[in-house]
Amino acid sequence: MALQWKQYSGKWNLQTQGQAAGAYTWPGAIAPPGIWAWGRNAYGQLGQGNTTDSSSPVQVGALTTWDKVGGGDFHSIATKTDGTLWTWGRNNNGQLGDGSTTDRSSPVQVGALTTWDKVTAGADYTSVATKTDGTVWAWGMNAYGQLGLGNTTYYSSPVQVGALTTWSYIASGAQFTLATKTDGTLWTWGRNNNGQLGLGNSTYYSSPKQVGALTTWSNVAGGDTHTAAIKTDGTLWTWGKGGNGRLGLGNTTTYYSPKQVGALTTWDTVSCGLVYTVALKTDGTIWAFGYNSTGQLGQANTTDYSSPVQVSVLTTWSKVAAGSDWCLAIKTDGTLWTWGDNTYGQLGDGSKTNRSFPIQVGALTTWLNTVGGMNFTSATKRIT
Repeated sequence: MALQWKQYSGKWNLQTQGQAAGAYTWPGAIAPPGIWAWGRNAYGQLGQGNTTDSSSPVQVGALTTWDKVGGGDFHSIATKTDGTLWTWGRNNNGQLGDGSTTDRSSPVQVGALTTWDKVTAGADYTSVATKTDGTVWAWGMNAYGQLGLGNTTYYSSPVQVGALTTWSYIASGAQFTLATKTDGTLWTWGRNNNGQLGLGNSTYYSSPKQVGALTTWSNVAGGDTHTAAIKTDGTLWTWGKGGNGRLGLGNTTTYYSPKQVGALTTWDTVSCGLVYTVALKTDGTIWAFGYNSTGQLGQANTTDYSSPVQVSVLTTWSKVAAGSDWCLAIKTDGTLWTWGDNTYGQLGDGSKTNRSFPIQVGALTTWLNTVGGMNFTSATKRIT
């Protein structure tokens, strides 16, 4: 269930996308959230004006006007409530979109437009974003056509993907991109060596290609070489490389077209790490499968699982996100929890100790959304 901030009658309301205005209204005139980051910071991806790692959350500037945030290989991308677009971190392939290849350790604005909406960053030095007019824009590395521009040219400024104005949801894998349209169709492009595009083959495509003919896709996520998606009927589907059981199909087989994970119709959202998958059900439970070398499946062990296994017994989870080899989740009470790899302090618990079971990050109950990049974490939090 994606959340976004909208302004109505001078107040900021937390609104589920697609719901009527006024849903989830916070009392009084409470400002939108700030961004906090932690973990690896070799290229300034934490937005602190330096390259110092942090094992605890640190605020990105003092602003409370941030809206959405995404994390890539070593860079961050975010929008503000005024519709402007901002990036920071590594920029070796122009992934910051500011027309240069200079790293930035503090947020820099991309152009002057105020019509940016959703953002995502790939584990391959790319950035993708939608505008409020339903267009998709991409920039950065393009060795495999993952920008969807019909070529393999790198771009250091945003370039529109086609001319359509009907894009709804975007997600990035490693060197491939996924998106849904408002008509419920699913489209993919970029690297396809293990069938991660879901097109029944291993051919690379530098322009969007439709996955089947269905119009019932809801949300989608990309890993290193695999993809997961949920349909509007609540079913979960995966495809691509099956090594370590990351597809959740009870085997390690590679599939070039979507395959349903079990028969349940209660899946809500899904997220992919590099070699594992994590998903949230409508009953508030979290399930994971795939590679588990650092405890990223939350099972208090490091055993791989090729079928979904429940993370703890709790039914109070509201959001979940996968980092490269660690996991992040928020409960209905607004607390933040993490588990898995902690080499650079990306779990945010003040240590660099791996955790194979969820641990709470601090004691705050004001966390809203979180995202994992490559060995670093970004999250939004209410500041009251």
